[in-house]
Amino acid sequence: MVDINIPAPSKLVGYQQPLMLVGSCFTEHIGNSLQDMKFEVMQNPNGILFDPQSVAASLVSYTQNKQYTEKDLFLLNEVWQSWHHHGRFSGMNKTEVLDMINASQQAAHEFLKKAEWLVITLGSSFSYRLTDLTPEQQRGNLVPEQSVANCHRAPSQWFRKHMMTIEETKSVLDNALHQVRYFNKNIKIIYTISPVRHLRDGVIDNNRSKARLLEVVHHLVNKFDNLFYFPSYELVIDVLRDYRFYDIDMAHPNYPATQFVLEKFMSHFVDEPSQQLANELKKISIARRHKAFHPGTEAHQKFLASQAAKAAELQAQYPFINLAGELAYFTGKQ
Repeated sequence: MVDINIPAPSKLVGYQQPLMLVGSCFTEHIGNSLQDMKFEVMQNPNGILFDPQSVAASLVSYTQNKQYTEKDLFLLNEVWQSWHHHGRFSGMNKTEVLDMINASQQAAHEFLKKAEWLVITLGSSFSYRLTDLTPEQQRGNLVPEQSVANCHRAPSQWFRKHMMTIEETKSVLDNALHQVRYFNKNIKIIYTISPVRHLRDGVIDNNRSKARLLEVVHHLVNKFDNLFYFPSYELVIDVLRDYRFYDIDMAHPNYPATQFVLEKFMSHFVDEPSQQLANELKKISIARRHKAFHPGTEAHQKFLASQAAKAAELQAQYPFINLAGELAYFTGKQ
């Protein structure tokens, strides 16, 4: 297995340091694991985002606490949608959709204000731009050639697929960084590139797309203080570099691959005391997911009691960690 040098940031991630994660679906693999280990995490307030234009626009909207109106929604396939949000925000009730979007915006605004770390995972240089507007699109409060974060399975002729240039990508990300750092002067930012292969773009264009992202990210990391690069892409593509580390679609890294990347992140970007605590909390999380074949046995009751004692000890030792759910589960009070 090829090894690569992973420079550690001058300041390391620790507990009691809130992290916001935005970007591609690979973001959520890492974010979910950090949540399981009880880090204070907010991930993807707009849902999954792939291209730099959408990521940058979402970050700026959090700094401004942008609130969406009915004009920002459109009806497609009997469902109210937002061009700026993932489909998990869509729904048949327009008011509920708006309330959900604006609640997420408000929460993101407040979280970003206190966040000490922002992890940005870019997935693709391809941006989808609206072409001539139909009445349905006009309800989305957009203008021609404006980019969308999600196409929501709208007809392909509604869009023009555009591979963002290096200069375009630099411009939108540079602007977003300035606004984020003006909003929160203490924030530290980690960039990473998703190892998910966008095979629908074709192998050649997928590699061109990733190459542009890599070029821009390294330009920004070299330009700004408190910007760091974590090589998720290289760890999967160049260190693991084996199709057995991909899912059945041969595009998405599988569980062993994502765990390998997470282990590297923890060992290089997280401080030693937090690594030790995370290992203990991971054991508690695994124990909670354990499914007993015979839950009424004395052996299982002893197992629950021992885990409850461990959780209570950790809760007392680290009061900033919330183990209420685990304690309720192990004591049968949930």
